[in-house]
Amino acid sequence: MSDTRTTASVSTHVLDTSAGRPAAGIAVRVFARPGRDADWRALGGAVTDADGRCANLPAPPEGTTHVRLDFAVGAYVEKMQADAQQDAPANRDSGAVGAFFPEVAITFAVEPGEHYHVPLLLSPFGYSVYRGS
Repeated sequence: MSDTRTTASVSTHVLDTSAGRPAAGIAVRVFARPGRDADWRALGGAVTDADGRCANLPAPPEGTTHVRLDFAVGAYVEKMQADAQQDAPANRDSGAVGAFFPEVAITFAVEPGEHYHVPLLLSPFGYSVYRGS
């Protein structure tokens, strides 16, 4: 287990702003690197639960300066669009084909001993992130 004084910790959750609820079933992968020009190292990942949260994301190793969270949102957005089309047959020809953003990659700088909660606010044609608490 990593010493939290010499490593950072990371958590996230995904909120579907078009539906006003958590986004379940989105795969999130964690990557880390020990410097701006270093190669990314895959650490593992998790899938968002019914509350849109990922339990037990891997901790970045000692010496990490940057973390990247990759969210595989395409399948989730496509399912939400298909469900919306079923509920509103008159809109079937709206032109929406697949997910505009099939994946979202968020890169941020980290410092040892700090916790970084990085929520993703997702809609079919946009997203935003911020450093939460």
